[in-house]
Amino acid sequence: MSEDPQGAINFIRDNATAIAKARAERVYLEEFKKTQRALLMKEAEEAGAGALAAQERDALAHPKYIEVLNGLRVAVENEEKLRWLMVAAQVKVEVWRSYEASKRAEMNL
Repeated sequence: MSEDPQGAINFIRDNATAIAKARAERVYLEEFKKTQRALLMKEAEEAGAGALAAQERDALAHPKYIEVLNGLRVAVENEEKLRWLMVAAQVKVEVWRSYEASKRAEMNL
């Protein structure tokens, strides 16, 4: 294995900000989903949906809530893609380290 791990290390370094932003976006949308649901339930109550179950039903079916869910889906997809690329880069570095250690051990025999 003559492959230098520097490319993998560079990938990790260069994408750390992107994965942090992706995670932040996902967490934000998870929290905003709760806020949006509450706002829509309040709106449903003001529109005459008296029972809590009716308010929740109206909120969960509202296009604004569905829009948040779609955004959350995209955010999770982006974060997971970056996370697995990071894992692959880390594994590549570990494989290289293991190979180099084995090579050194063979030289000492």
